[in-house]
This record gives sequence, C-alpha cells and structure tokens, in this order.
Amino acid sequence: MPVPSGGYAWWYVDALSDDGRYGLSIIAFVGSVFSPYYAWARRRGRPDPLDHCALNVGLYGPGARRWTMTERGRRHVDVAPERFLIGPSALHWDGSSLTIAIDEIGMPLPVPRRVRGTVRVTPQAITDHVVTLNPDGAHRWWPVAPLSRVEVDLSEPDLSWNGPGYLDMNQGDAPLADGFRSWHWSRAATVNGAAVLYGGTRRDGSVFDLGWRFDGAGSATPIQPGPVAALPGSGWRIARETRSDRGRPAVLVETLEDTPFYARSLVKTSLAGESVTAMHESLSLDRFANPVVQAMLPFRMPRRS
Repeated sequence: MPVPSGGYAWWYVDALSDDGRYGLSIIAFVGSVFSPYYAWARRRGRPDPLDHCALNVGLYGPGARRWTMTERGRRHVDVAPERFLIGPSALHWDGSSLTIAIDEIGMPLPVPRRVRGTVRVTPQAITDHVVTLNPDGAHRWWPVAPLSRVEVDLSEPDLSWNGPGYLDMNQGDAPLADGFRSWHWSRAATVNGAAVLYGGTRRDGSVFDLGWRFDGAGSATPIQPGPVAALPGSGWRIARETRSDRGRPAVLVETLEDTPFYARSLVKTSLAGESVTAMHESLSLDRFANPVVQAMLPFRMPRRS
C-alpha cells in the first residue's frame, strides 16, 4: 500500500498460546512511527518512509523473553503487494495466511540475543471495517482479522506453540504525533468472537472512544463498553486505563513492555458481562516527542542505513 512522504503504515500481530504461558507481538513498519531517525529526518524535510522500516518482535514467557527493533534503510527493503522484505526478515501473504520469517538480533545490550524462525497467521475472516480516526482523514485503522490462528515455530529461542491471535493495520499521511497526544487500545478474544476498544486524545484536544465486537464472519458491531477503569501506571509512569463493566474492576495481569512512551500489558476485564483477558497498550506521543526520550531511543532501536 502506498505511503506518502512523511507518512507511515504498520501491520500488527499479537497472539497468546493456548496454555496462556507465552505471548508475542510483531509490528512491521514502513515509516516507523516510533523511530527517532524518522523524526529527525522530518525536521529536514519530507523523508521517504521506505528509508525507515523495521520489524519489531516481542516474545513473552518463561525463558523466552526477547525484543528486537532494528531500523533499516531503503537499500535493505523491498515492498510488493504480497510481500515485504526488511533486511533478513520478510512477510508474505499467500491469499489465505500471512507468513512472517524472522531473523533479527534482539536487545537489550550488552548481550544481544537472536530471534529466528517463522510465525504464521491464518485469519478466520477478513473484515472490511476501516475506521478513520481523525476528522481530517489523515489517520486510519483497519482491524484486518480480529480472529486469527497463530502458529509459532522458532529455532532461536527454541520455542513452538499455537494460539488465538489478531491482525490489524494502521496507516497515516502525517506523523502520528501530529494527530494524537495519547491513546489506549485493547483487544480480547470472546466466547463468540473478539472485542476491540480504542480510545484516546487527539492533538486538538478532542477525545475519541470507540468499541466493537467482531463475529466469526468478520462482521463488526459497535459496542458501548463500561466506565473507565484505571490501571496502575507503568514503571515509566505511563498512564494506563481501560474499560470494564460497572462493579467489575480491571486487573493488571502483567506488564509486557515498559518504555518511556509506551506500555504493553495483559489485562483482565469484563465486557458485557463476560470476563476476558486482553492485550492492552498505552501510548503517550507527548512523551515520544520529548527530546530526552528521542535521544534514548537509539539504544533500543539501532539502524542499518
């Protein structure tokens, strides 16, 4: 999908193993919205998003925690309608499943650890539910396959498991921080499908608060979730919140990622009377834009030009 200069697109996958012991998240970026290099390049003009691509992999579970995000320049990237090559890693869509071949070096220093293997995402159904997140239409979200089956087969670390997962895509024509101050997002498998909550504050101060249920055929139904349920702040004091049925407090199960501007967590909550375990994220783009935070990021996000 074409990405304008200065814009972005990313494809996001997450999954939990059937036994609940392991999890993963994968984000393939064109015009990496969390890249300090892309942010610095925008100050000099309108950079090519293909010069700022990355595959972010997060693995969670006993003996398996890994985190990778090496940014790569245009000469290391190849994009076509059914494939996306990022250095030694690649995504390929064969018409029925998305195969992600991973060959990355994980952080943190001083002992980088490799992540190598294959993740296959098979959607139960593809939705046509594209949401415009801002009145000017500059930022869009497509929950491609809220119900998916994910197969993980890694050689480094030595790990194989299957479980329910999720696939979506975000795209924008302008920097993410131009459109938003912050957001909170979560998705959960439900008895009859999946539910997604997406809310936050736009850069102009307006608030959005969205929610949907998706059935097995991919049809979306708007929902009105319960009241705001506060969650403990992260170690970096990122504010976290979600929604839960009245009288049913949300519970933070585990913090999976904790950074100066972003936190990913597992949360137990209640939606329409159903107890669910949700993958949850909180993002502060005001924090991301802070020069001190920008200067810290290359230690977690090396670049290969």
